[in-house]
Amino acid sequence: MATDDAAKVRTAGVSVTALVALVTVALAVYVFDQVTKYLVVENLPLGESVEVVGTLLQYFFVKNPGAAFSLASGSTWIFSVAASAVTVFIIFFARRIRSTGWAIVFGMLLGGTTGNLTDRLFREPSFGLGHVIDFIQVAGFPAVFNIADSFIVASMGLFIILTVRGVGLDGSRTPHGGASASVATPAEPGLDDDRPSR
Repeated sequence: MATDDAAKVRTAGVSVTALVALVTVALAVYVFDQVTKYLVVENLPLGESVEVVGTLLQYFFVKNPGAAFSLASGSTWIFSVAASAVTVFIIFFARRIRSTGWAIVFGMLLGGTTGNLTDRLFREPSFGLGHVIDFIQVAGFPAVFNIADSFIVASMGLFIILTVRGVGLDGSRTPHGGASASVATPAEPGLDDDRPSR
């Protein structure tokens, strides 16, 4: 009975802690992304490499009309619509999150998504078709990316970790092998034992 009551309390209402964590992370990622893009546009030459750590890490300012990592160029409006849908979904879904870990996941995803969406909506050539500012180039990686892309990918990594660990949106944790463990546990002598005693 106590367990049921605790579960009801956990699933009722909105978790202020999780909501604050989500909003804080989203704002931090968004501001970080937009500030770095502003600095890139104001200080780096378009289409030229600037070495940061030799050729291992370089700044290479490009304007990307496609998706993350310069994929699917020419389909900007599709990604604008998709990013808008993701943003709206996270905003409405946020009140159901009660785990700080999951709040961080959705905060990073929201911040990264809105960072690139801002570019698509308000940068040239036109509303909804704006080119995203990319500038990070890593040796051996086939695409140029930005801070927003990095946090979107990081959120997917944390998503996998929380899922593998069995952490629910409400903060509860599913025990690994719970069902099989209970089956494998031997019964104590004298309990549910139909054999005649000697």
